[in-house]
Amino acid sequence: MTPVRTPHDTVSAALAALADGRATGALSGERGVVHLAEGRVVHVESALTPDLGSLLVHSGALTPENWWDAVGRAGAHQRVGRRLVDSGRLAPGALQLCHLGTLFDAAYFVLAHDGPVRRFRPGAVHWLGPVRPVPADAVVRESRRRRALLDRIWPDPAVDTAPLARTADADTGPLPARRGRILAQVDGVRTAADIAAALACRTYHTLVEVRRLAAGGLIVPAPRPAAPAAPVPGRPGAAWDDPDTALLRRLKDALEAL
Repeated sequence: MTPVRTPHDTVSAALAALADGRATGALSGERGVVHLAEGRVVHVESALTPDLGSLLVHSGALTPENWWDAVGRAGAHQRVGRRLVDSGRLAPGALQLCHLGTLFDAAYFVLAHDGPVRRFRPGAVHWLGPVRPVPADAVVRESRRRRALLDRIWPDPAVDTAPLARTADADTGPLPARRGRILAQVDGVRTAADIAAALACRTYHTLVEVRRLAAGGLIVPAPRPAAPAAPVPGRPGAAWDDPDTALLRRLKDALEAL
C-alpha cells in the first residue's frame, strides 16, 4: 500500500478533511496515529500513553496470557476486541469504556497540541477492530477542551511528556490520595505515561494531578541527560511505531518474555 501525503498542514485539519470524505485509513502525526473507518475515528495510538492492552492487564481485567492469546489469534484479522468479548474474558461495556479512555487519552497528545502530518495510509485497518467509532469533530473538540483545562491548572505542557523529578518541598504536607500515589512514583526517570501505566490509571487523570503537583511546586521536569539513551521499543515514550509494524512489535516483545 502506497502512503499518501495529505495537502493539509496539521493533523486536525487533515482529519477534518478525511472525515468529510468518509475515508478509511491511518493518519500519522508526530505524536501518534489516528485510525479512521468511513470517516469516523475508531482508534488513536500514541507512544506517550499506555496502550489498551497495558491498561487491561495492569488493572487486572485480563491476564497477560488472555491479552496475547487474543492478539495472536485475532490480530491478523483485525478482530482482537471481538475475540476478547466472544471468549467471555471481557464484557462489551468494559471493553468500550476502556477503549474510549485510551482513544481520548492518545488523541490529547496527537491533536490538542496538533502538529504536522507525516502521511495518510488509505485502507489501513487497525488490528484491534471496531469497538465504538467516534465522530472526528468530537475527538478534536474533546482534545482541545482537555488542553484548555490542563493549561488553567499549570500552563507548561513540558510536565506532560518529560521525566519528572521531585522538588525539595515534595515531602511537606499531606496530599489527596490519588495525587499522593502519583507523587510516590516520581523518581526522575518516569514520565506521566509511565506513572499512568504503573498505576493502571487513565493518562488524562494522571496529567491533571501532575499539573497540580507542578502548580504546587512539588515536581519539575527532570534535567535531561548529557547523552540521551536510545528509546526502548514498546515502552511509553519510545519512538513511535508505524501502524503496520505495531502489532509485530508487540508480538515480538511477548515472545521474548516467554
